[in-house]
Amino acid sequence: MSDSVVILTGQSTIGTWLDHPEGRGLLLDLLAPAGTTAETLAPARGMALQQLVAMSGGALPQEAIDGIVRAANGGELPETDESAGFQEIVTPGRFAGRTVVVTGAGSGIGRATASRVAREGGRVIAVDIADKGLIALAEELPDAEIVTVTGDITSQDDIDAVVAAAGERIDALANVAGVNDDFSPLHETSDATWDRVMAINVTGAFKLTRAILPAMIAAESGSVVNIASEAGLRGNASGNAYTVSKHAVIGMTKSAAFMYGPRGIRVNAVAPGGVATGIPFPPHVSEEGSARLRPFQAAIPSLATAAELAASITFLLSADSVNINGVVLPSDGGWSVQ
Repeated sequence: MSDSVVILTGQSTIGTWLDHPEGRGLLLDLLAPAGTTAETLAPARGMALQQLVAMSGGALPQEAIDGIVRAANGGELPETDESAGFQEIVTPGRFAGRTVVVTGAGSGIGRATASRVAREGGRVIAVDIADKGLIALAEELPDAEIVTVTGDITSQDDIDAVVAAAGERIDALANVAGVNDDFSPLHETSDATWDRVMAINVTGAFKLTRAILPAMIAAESGSVVNIASEAGLRGNASGNAYTVSKHAVIGMTKSAAFMYGPRGIRVNAVAPGGVATGIPFPPHVSEEGSARLRPFQAAIPSLATAAELAASITFLLSADSVNINGVVLPSDGGWSVQ
């Protein structure tokens, strides 16, 4: 197909925009203020342009995307192909009658996971430290059974509130809540960075899982999915604190899978790679750590959307993964095999 007949839309991939003689300039001009180049966009070539809105955390508004789409189409905003890209295939009733706790449910991967479970018939206990995203989730799915709990998973009182909201039966838990570090190598890692990352990524998940396990043990059934990371599989994906925390999450996953497998409880982990709606980084990152990591992060083969990660997570949460226990599933576009 010649470039002259390619219609650029928000659903066109970033690769399509970069390969188009007019689209390339429009896209790179739009992203230039952030220091983005064609090279840094390489992992995102297969991602729809529209995903940049979510990926930017609000820094890139929808109006900006609509603006370059219009500029590429003579001032018109063409209809988009809604079938382009990844499309969720919702399985009605997959979580019917089941109560699923999801942390980090106010945004990103946690929200996508909570939404998928709710749309597949589950009762969702949606947990987040901020209530804005939880309110939006509940409003988005008014017919779903969503119980929101605003709380901090590092607080025992808030953990108790989550368990109380769930009630006696808890069928599954997705430990999604997490924070990044500042890419610092070990000798630069501050106590504050270490303590915060470990508290949320490891201790919070540990304490909440510990609080929920008695209900699963009593039922002799349950599924726990922990969110690890590509940084839990290698040493060159992030800074010291985050890398250590995600290796710890994998250790916690494997230990629990071994201990509770005979009791009918499965414990698995998903290891995301590059995610378009990932958790934010601190405002100041280590120059030394960033420089060391940069060539390896540039090798990320692709970026995933939150919905794509939710597909992996909900598979492991559901009975579809009945014979899977103690697995660390890389959902990373093949990064882990490089």
